[in-house]
Amino acid sequence: MQINEAAFEPNNKNSVVRPYVMSHGTMECYSLKESRKFYEEFLGMECVRHAKPAMAVRCGLKFHIVCVEVGAAVHPCNVLNHWGLDVGSRAEVDRVHREAIAGKDKFKIKQVLDVVDQHGVYSFYLEDLDHNWWEVQSYDGFQHDDMYDFGDRFSMEEDSDLHNLKELDIQSSK
Repeated sequence: MQINEAAFEPNNKNSVVRPYVMSHGTMECYSLKESRKFYEEFLGMECVRHAKPAMAVRCGLKFHIVCVEVGAAVHPCNVLNHWGLDVGSRAEVDRVHREAIAGKDKFKIKQVLDVVDQHGVYSFYLEDLDHNWWEVQSYDGFQHDDMYDFGDRFSMEEDSDLHNLKELDIQSSK
């Protein structure tokens, strides 16, 4: 892939690493077979098993998640470590939320949190069968562009206010 195929040219001329794209992330799963069913049939992701212990998962962009089967060695995540999926409307968030609750057993979903208006989006979180968290959200626009177009809203000198992060109180299911 050439740099001109990326969505934009990164502003990284003064950094040590000068990547042209963030290409992938990783997550763990108990079973590729069970997780693939959830990713494809519930989340609507495209999957390909590119290695014996792993498969790539993607949706819409030139970015993928490598899902690695680790069995009982899975490390449960906190809801703050989540993957976001954008849908087209608030009504679609509500529909998916209902489907998540109705499909908890079928898709082995561990938790479905309430729908809320927060950080500029209408969304809910769910914990999947592997203790990975997903946020299904609706945003008026394309959040990625807006976030960077708006630029820094807070100085790096300001405290992070972490004592107000209610997400730290959400426990992963056992």
